[in-house]
Amino acid sequence: MENRALAVKLKIDAGFKRRGITFAIFSGIFYGLYTAFLTLGMSKGIWGNDWYGANMSGLSAFAITYCLAALGSAVNDTMSGIWSLINVSIKGELGDFFRTLKTKPGLVMIVCALIGGPLASTAYVAALQMGGSIIVPICALNASFGAIIGHFVFKQEINKRMVCGILLCLVAAGVIGGTSFSDVGPTALMACGIALFCALGWGIEGAVAGFGTTLIDYNIGITIRQCVSGLSNMLIMLPLLCMIDGSAGLAPRLLSGAWSDWSIIFFVISGFCAMPAYSFWYKGNSMCGAALGMVCNGAYSFWGPFFCMIIVGVFDGQPGWMLTPVQWAAAIVMICGIALVGNLNPLHAFRKKEA
Repeated sequence: MENRALAVKLKIDAGFKRRGITFAIFSGIFYGLYTAFLTLGMSKGIWGNDWYGANMSGLSAFAITYCLAALGSAVNDTMSGIWSLINVSIKGELGDFFRTLKTKPGLVMIVCALIGGPLASTAYVAALQMGGSIIVPICALNASFGAIIGHFVFKQEINKRMVCGILLCLVAAGVIGGTSFSDVGPTALMACGIALFCALGWGIEGAVAGFGTTLIDYNIGITIRQCVSGLSNMLIMLPLLCMIDGSAGLAPRLLSGAWSDWSIIFFVISGFCAMPAYSFWYKGNSMCGAALGMVCNGAYSFWGPFFCMIIVGVFDGQPGWMLTPVQWAAAIVMICGIALVGNLNPLHAFRKKEA
């Protein structure tokens, strides 16, 4: 009887883990979608014509690189926060959102939002604008950072098989990004350095927030994350960067231009995609552990360039976004790496289920 009860418990645990893996995989897909629509939005309207275009509206190189990156991140995360508030309101959880802000887990989520929002997300957008989708696989190194942090801080399992799977995913991510380099110049190298900083920030956020969402509902967690990230980017990071640039009055002008321009429609879509990207990331990490959750999520190193190819390259007709056969092969290798980390055997689906 005891053995049967143990078998049932193991079966339940395995099902719980599989659901966590599903959440983590879909988070990577939505990461790719939000990356593509964010990239498209920052190439249209006032962004493409004035700020990144030939006119540049008198902006300095620092403002074009960092202030506009903070602005893009601020608009995207704020829009995602609005979508998240709508979501919890529909589910009748708005009161829980405000109550959670006053708790210790809520404070942990706020800290995660500050690390992953104004710091990591701004670095991600800056690197994306400087290097294109080639930086996405480098940002996917957050899977390694998160796995290490989850193991040493939260004592989550990471064995030799999982290490081999993580390394396989990292090699595949490097191939996907490396084959995109046609000319590795100073700008591309700087973009890679900024992307590495982003990976560290997201690694810390993923491990800590994954643990935090074992204590609070993941819908509440992502609402805190996106609202805090968007507001802190708009009210703190962007004005601070503009002051460093020597243009304290630039922040209101940039915010006014971004929110009133027709290109905002793409940020509405990117913000909507960012909501499940982060919420499924948090949920997946809390259900299957930081190591496995972040590796499954890390498949966005393929989904990012893939959806940029479809949306920016094919749909919008912008050149330079097509994937090579080597990148497609590396994506298959990454899937094998994820299966190795999660000890997933596709043949299990065809076996007869036990009563």
